[in-house]
Amino acid sequence: MAAPQTLPTDTKSAAPREDKPEALPEAEDTLGTKTATQSTPPASGVPATTGLRFMTYNVENWLTMDRYIGGKSFKGAPKPDKEKQAIITLIAHQSPDIIGICEIGEASDLAEIQEKLKATGLILPHLYYTGGTDPTRHLGILSRFPITSTSKPAETEYQMDGKTFGMNRGILDATIEARGKSYRFVGVHLKSKRDSEQGDQDAIRLHEAHLLRRHLDSIFRADSAARLVLYGDFNDTRATPPMKLITGNYSSPTYMTAIPAKDSNNEAWTHYWALNDIYSRIDYVMTSHALKPEVDIKASKIIDDAGWNDASDHRALLAIFK
Repeated sequence: MAAPQTLPTDTKSAAPREDKPEALPEAEDTLGTKTATQSTPPASGVPATTGLRFMTYNVENWLTMDRYIGGKSFKGAPKPDKEKQAIITLIAHQSPDIIGICEIGEASDLAEIQEKLKATGLILPHLYYTGGTDPTRHLGILSRFPITSTSKPAETEYQMDGKTFGMNRGILDATIEARGKSYRFVGVHLKSKRDSEQGDQDAIRLHEAHLLRRHLDSIFRADSAARLVLYGDFNDTRATPPMKLITGNYSSPTYMTAIPAKDSNNEAWTHYWALNDIYSRIDYVMTSHALKPEVDIKASKIIDDAGWNDASDHRALLAIFK
């Protein structure tokens, strides 16, 4: 079978634009035409549902980089096969209809995830890949259903200490039609808490939060009833200035509500920072007012399947929409 097609990274657009997503060759197109894969049953015995299963997952450096493995240093090494397999097993077990992925390298890395999931029986033929000024880490989304359009934010740069910087990982914006409903997915991976040559990491993340909020506001200006899902690795906790800025004013119609997901032990942390022995909640799925009533709160969860820590330093979130 031919290798799946992927979109090139487009990280320097200064104005909004629409891109046509790509699909695997067996899918006819991604602009609303019915494909054979839309009725494919979920893998791993997860029952089919009239709702929508959405997962967000930071897959921890699914890319080529210098690594320290088993006490040895390796230059230009891919993510170890054991870690890759742990990620694929975890995703396939949950059988999402759509998965938003953080921390992938090239478009070929997203295609590799797509192909490995296909081998398990989880067919997600539609994809979109994008990023920001960071040449190493990017964003991607895989979907069982057609991606009908994508968009770029109008503003991607900010000023700090007299210098101009671009948003590191950018903003992924993709609209997906699923079972007669439209969902607009906005994915991010904000600046990490690690030191940066650019400047203070808290300040960088706050600037990125401003850019994200402006993009959200532009969506709501165009459609006050937007069925919006905001997701990703925000690298901050709920009470911080960046997160308050992103979610907005609680009384505002543009407020974004975080799904209160928990794991099987009723715990809410999504990331373990081994270096500092810190457990924290920095990954979220949020919804607009229009979509909030459709969230199945009881079924949505933080995934703590066995072996999650073999896969990534993040735990994935699963959101179910009725």
